[in-house]
Amino acid sequence: MPDVPDASPYDALLLLSFGGPEGPDDVVPFLENVTRGRGIPTERLKEVGRHYFLFGGVSPINDQNRALLSALREDFAEAGLDLPIYWGNRNWEPYLTDTLRDMVRDGRRRVLTLATSAYASYSGCRQYRENLADAAAALRAEGLEPPAIDKLRHFFNHPGFIEPMIDGVLSSLADLPEEVRDGAHIAFTTHSVPTAAADTSGPVEGHGGGGAYVRQHLDVARSIADAVRERTGVAHPWRLVYQSRSGAPHIPWLEPDICDHLEDLHGAGVPAVVMAPIGFVSDHMEVRYDLDTEAMAKAEELGLPVRRSATVGADPRFVAGIRDLVVERASAERGLSVTPCARGALGPSHDLCPVGCCPGRTRRPAAAGADGPGA
Repeated sequence: MPDVPDASPYDALLLLSFGGPEGPDDVVPFLENVTRGRGIPTERLKEVGRHYFLFGGVSPINDQNRALLSALREDFAEAGLDLPIYWGNRNWEPYLTDTLRDMVRDGRRRVLTLATSAYASYSGCRQYRENLADAAAALRAEGLEPPAIDKLRHFFNHPGFIEPMIDGVLSSLADLPEEVRDGAHIAFTTHSVPTAAADTSGPVEGHGGGGAYVRQHLDVARSIADAVRERTGVAHPWRLVYQSRSGAPHIPWLEPDICDHLEDLHGAGVPAVVMAPIGFVSDHMEVRYDLDTEAMAKAEELGLPVRRSATVGADPRFVAGIRDLVVERASAERGLSVTPCARGALGPSHDLCPVGCCPGRTRRPAAAGADGPGA
């Protein structure tokens, strides 16, 4: 009889995500949440939100999180893993503080958190940890004692994350016209961030020295490109490129932008491109608009055959990989010997974010790390 997976000492899993509007009336309030404290006028927010209005004011991320939530619950039940799963967002309903309050009222005392971001960075990890600390502080102000909170390690090079993307690139290559397929380049895309944030991402001295955001993406890109070469016999040229820049023009951000990259490839005589959005867990707005709309429009303008490969979404391998990470972390917390699973050169990421990991512009308390709630 196979062993039943054990999640103890955890009594709940929290799916923690960004959130998004679910109708036209939600767009500006949602963007006000995202940009709170920056003093951006409403008219400017309406302009920024135009891509949401192209999709009826609805971000796809919420339905994608519902699908992931359902798939996780089904997978856990089939595997015999008895662990309730909750969902909370940073910027829209269900809000994190409300979800954490529900967990307290349900008697949850130790929570493991899955953030829908695979890589080390301020916005993709540290900021979520700050959100957790803020929510815990809000509950204490109400006289409630929040649960102890841990966070799953970054899953960027877990096979459950990488294998579906390998299949996605292979499928996109196969969909290209045969006469241009072998000459196709692969553009691995992710969200651009300020270069200062990229340089300080990940653990500080003694734990890798920063720069984890780019390093981790390159590890994933190289793993996918190597697998594609092994399975097709073709060594497709590739590059890590960026998209969805949203910062002030005078602040340096990671480059090249995907649209600029497509122009450069076309100018160099490249016959076709596959865009592989390795920086994103699902087809949310940065994929649906920035790639499927803007970048595809640029490709059509250039007359360049381009395909966009799939994100992992609720792929069963990804879902099973999350279960593996839960059991791995729970086993380690119980003092059992575990062999973390990873693909690529970097090996498994750290379980506990070290002191000073992925610092923000200002020092704020962050939960679920070695630095604790007073970081």
